[in-house]
Amino acid sequence: MDSITNPYTPNAGARPDAMVGREEQTAAFGVLLQRLEVGRTSQSLIVRGLRGVGKTVPLNELREIAERRSWKVVELEASKFDESVLRRTLATQLKAALLQLSPRAKWSERFEWAGSALTSFSLAVDLQGTWSLGWSVPSTEGVADHGDLALDLTDVFLELGRAAEETGRGIVISVDEVQFLKREQLEGIIQAVYKTVQRKLPITFVGAGIPQIAELAGDAKSYAERLFKFPEISALTDADAAAAFADPARNEGVEWDDNALKYAIAMTRGYPYFIQELGHEVWEVATGDRITLESVHYAIEAYEAKLDSSFFRVRLDRATPLQTAYMRAMAQLGAAPQKAADVAGLMGRESAQVAPTRAELIDMGLLYTPEHGYAAFTVPDFDKFMLRAVPNLEVPPIRKRRSTQR
Repeated sequence: MDSITNPYTPNAGARPDAMVGREEQTAAFGVLLQRLEVGRTSQSLIVRGLRGVGKTVPLNELREIAERRSWKVVELEASKFDESVLRRTLATQLKAALLQLSPRAKWSERFEWAGSALTSFSLAVDLQGTWSLGWSVPSTEGVADHGDLALDLTDVFLELGRAAEETGRGIVISVDEVQFLKREQLEGIIQAVYKTVQRKLPITFVGAGIPQIAELAGDAKSYAERLFKFPEISALTDADAAAAFADPARNEGVEWDDNALKYAIAMTRGYPYFIQELGHEVWEVATGDRITLESVHYAIEAYEAKLDSSFFRVRLDRATPLQTAYMRAMAQLGAAPQKAADVAGLMGRESAQVAPTRAELIDMGLLYTPEHGYAAFTVPDFDKFMLRAVPNLEVPPIRKRRSTQR
């Protein structure tokens, strides 16, 4: 079929033609904004799930919902930020949001206070004075200048919320890959949001992260479980997966045969990214106005090769030989979460010897801990890929410490 009209979008964060199975989260967010607009509170959202289940797409949907209500959205993709980078990034984007809510020439006293708080917040970025927000708003002593991220963010969020309240609109702080925030950074954001909730101000937080993010947020602040909802996004139901395959094709005048659809759903197990990849490859090999089981069979090799070379391989390429061996041992034990002692035993090591490697893989976002003592892959079907990519389990020898004795 025509590649130009291919309706499947296997791109990171790209909105699929058929947005299905995420209606509950978008409806809840719409209610949250409307409650904040009338001075009532509701829990913010942190969407959690494995890689490839489509967490970023709902986050983008929430942004569009906010923008349709004339709210301003500050977007951040978390990384291993140090505090100065986080402050600089937030200060720059919050400045833009403030100016979009009201032009500088029309600022009220509330907006002046918010601008001053942002200036104070930004001064901690660079004590040498080589970076600034690029405006002439003076700082205010005692506001957002404590040198403590949580206290400073709280001051900024409160002043921004009070300014936004005057306009009948608000600000959404949207953070993808929340698990990559350092604990003190996550703690600071949670505390700042908590204070805005206490004062019923129109400023809120939405995020997305791996399944463990609810635990990480709870560890950062015990009240996080009451401050946020943590909806878990998983594979689509068979009905929603069928719609994700069939509806985009139907919009182009193409129908899926029932047996082709059932096979495609089984192959992808309902994971949204896998659906887009397989749908894309099937479209490229199909002919006429029907997608048959034969077309799906023809597309499988290209589909698996594409996943291996991009979605899976980029993660394996970041791993050291010992980290690779650990993941290969996990894969050999099966797709379920694996006990640390069992993985170590298969590698011929003691648990304590490979515990640092396990911790490194968790820190890299390749593994997460669904329960104490167990680890699982953050990427669906990564166990199958590891068995394909690394046919044999090879554990690097333990390096002996060099003797300092003469």
